[in-house]
Amino acid sequence: MSDKKAIAVLLERLDHLAPMGYTVGLHIRFATPLVYKSSYPVEWVDHYNSHSYYLRDPLVFWGVGVEGTTRWSAIPLPDPFGVMKKAASHGLNYGAVSSYGPITSRSIVGISRSDREFDDEELAHLRELTIQLHIEAKPPSDLTKAQIEALQCLANGDRHAAAAEKLGITESAFKARLQSARVRLEARTTSEAIRKAREYRLL
Repeated sequence: MSDKKAIAVLLERLDHLAPMGYTVGLHIRFATPLVYKSSYPVEWVDHYNSHSYYLRDPLVFWGVGVEGTTRWSAIPLPDPFGVMKKAASHGLNYGAVSSYGPITSRSIVGISRSDREFDDEELAHLRELTIQLHIEAKPPSDLTKAQIEALQCLANGDRHAAAAEKLGITESAFKARLQSARVRLEARTTSEAIRKAREYRLL
């Protein structure tokens, strides 16, 4: 099963766990997740994004600062902007959040329902799904120096011949480095490989 299919299956399981929807931010680096998905009500998502609540959300602060799983109601952080109250006005009355991974590549998953608190078994299930999503979305982190140099040359605008000359190798050797980088990044084209390398902060 490919990474994308595995993530889709896990999100489907998450959907069954969260009647009012979920939000998933995987491998958050420099305040930006590599994978982001939300199934919360569209009106709430639009309101949340238009007011940049992610900069003020106590759930995000908790998830960045603590690795674990808890109910929203158990989070002791202040909410001076009333984010949770506004969420409740859109039907997100109860919820849970799970955070996993190193602080440099943290994954945070939130789920919600309107009728009751999530029970301990559901929290354990959320924890399991968060860990699995984090693992399945793990970006490659071990491109060789030669692969990075080859991609960087093209990202800087060099053509193959010029890049090969700059690196002191033949053009066929240069192309071989690009091919191995594409395979490692699971990219169909060199342009896609460069885009992925940038997303993964490898360039």
